[in-house]
Amino acid sequence: MQTIVALEYGRYYHIYNRGINGTSLFKEKENYEYFLMLYDKYISCIAETYAWCLMPNHFHLLIQIKEEKDILPLEIYNTKDKEGKKDISRRMINEKKPVPYRQFSHLFNSYAQAFNKRENRHGGLFETPFHRIEVTSQSYFKHLVYYIHNNPVHHGFVQDMIQYPWSSFLTLISVSNKPSNYEKIIGWFNNKQEFITYHSNNNSINIPDLFIE
Repeated sequence: MQTIVALEYGRYYHIYNRGINGTSLFKEKENYEYFLMLYDKYISCIAETYAWCLMPNHFHLLIQIKEEKDILPLEIYNTKDKEGKKDISRRMINEKKPVPYRQFSHLFNSYAQAFNKRENRHGGLFETPFHRIEVTSQSYFKHLVYYIHNNPVHHGFVQDMIQYPWSSFLTLISVSNKPSNYEKIIGWFNNKQEFITYHSNNNSINIPDLFIE
């Protein structure tokens, strides 16, 4: 029986899952874009994301659950100022805070409902429960970032990870549109050049739990 790892505040996790019975999760560009939109809606409020990759029938995420004190009630998190930025100036009392594992359930359920309607299918879409492994060392973190970005190469979709559009690799090496936690991610590799060099080498770690075939 699979041991379910709890999502604890402040901890790093490798989150991954695939379509039930190997079914496709993403068939066209709109599927990928819609999943990412829902991901921002449900997960950005409870976690920082350091690496991600969406494959046709599975996905990988490297996240850190925020500290409980840093997770705001959704009524605050979703409030924006006149410039469209998150407005956290209002402090609300007795409002429920989002619970990490429930936010992932909301993400998967919302996406599955939309995907099933679009594809005229019924039933479950994702394997349950979704898989999660705690990341407990800098070495593991770096190997996992590489593994996630190299996943499309590993599965033969592209010859170079830079050719794959549905991962965080392109965002991290781009000149503009960097994620807000860019400096922290690159800091694990000391600097951008070492980040690129690390990805240019074969740094995949052989941990069976990482691999989804």
